Amino acid sequence: MTVLDDVERFVTRLSPEPVCDDCIAQKLSLNVRQHANRKTNELAGQNGFERRKYICSLCGATKMVISKR
Repeated sequence: MTVLDDVERFVTRLSPEPVCDDCIAQKLSLNVRQHANRKTNELAGQNGFERRKYICSLCGATKMVISKR
């Protein structure tokens, strides 16, 4: 399993609820938040994944999130 696979599975499991990169990094125990950011940017726009500024379903902060429709 790759980090991309882990991020994709995590976001899919939460769908359709949006989640931010910080929460993804924390929940998946990633050392660097930017790692989550790179992977969510890779997923955005494909297979129903969408990135936008919205409220994270986990932390409640308004920031860039990803969700799957």
